[in-house]
Amino acid sequence: MSVTRSAPKVVVVMPAYNAGRTLRLTYEELPKDTVNLVILVDDGSTDATLDVARQLGLEIFVHNRNYGYGANQKTCYAEALRAGADVVVMVHPDYQYDPRLVPQIIEPIVSGQADVVLGSRLKEGSALAQGMPWWKYFANRFLTGLENRVFSLSLSEYHTGYRAFRREVLETVNFPANSDGFVFDQEIVAQAVAARFRIAEIAVPTRYFPEASSASFVASAGYGLRILSVLFWFTLNQRGLRRSRRFDSLRARYTRLP
Repeated sequence: MSVTRSAPKVVVVMPAYNAGRTLRLTYEELPKDTVNLVILVDDGSTDATLDVARQLGLEIFVHNRNYGYGANQKTCYAEALRAGADVVVMVHPDYQYDPRLVPQIIEPIVSGQADVVLGSRLKEGSALAQGMPWWKYFANRFLTGLENRVFSLSLSEYHTGYRAFRREVLETVNFPANSDGFVFDQEIVAQAVAARFRIAEIAVPTRYFPEASSASFVASAGYGLRILSVLFWFTLNQRGLRRSRRFDSLRARYTRLP
């Protein structure tokens, strides 16, 4: 007797901050036949983000002030797990990444080939031609090369905001211990590597325009230094020289709702 596997519950999370001008556009292009639930976490927006989110009928969670991008993701992932997600996809509501690619980014997870999938802007084509600033492109390449050496991987990019996680990853890694800032993205990847989860990537185009969020040169430089710090502590932890609680397992902390 064959057993038919049910389709996984796919939850899209949107960490939002002043995304009122692009949220509707992003949501309308999500493939509704693939996505079961869309959760938006508003991080103290001062524009019409919440009004648009309510008009769209999204599941909304609101921070009482701007806590930061990493803090926003912490709420996103915690609420997605509580909602019973099997696969969680982060889609930025600023329309910089193509929402129509959700089926492609979850496919390696659904087929059992990966636990984490990153949407790389550098895997195919030219990010420079798509509008990525030259200094950001070369910094990205340098940091990615360094991260590949430290993590013993061969990915084309780590600094993407388009990513998907199998439920078990978010149940295991200690993401609540991570930064409330932008370096959260690299901390959770380091945690996934430390826990020996499989990481894959797909090529995604990106858009650069005034309404899309983009860090300044100074902010990007600070971000780069914080990535070096993540790699330093990861290396010490992996070599047993100094243990970091960020790499402790949280398995079974979250329970699936009936």
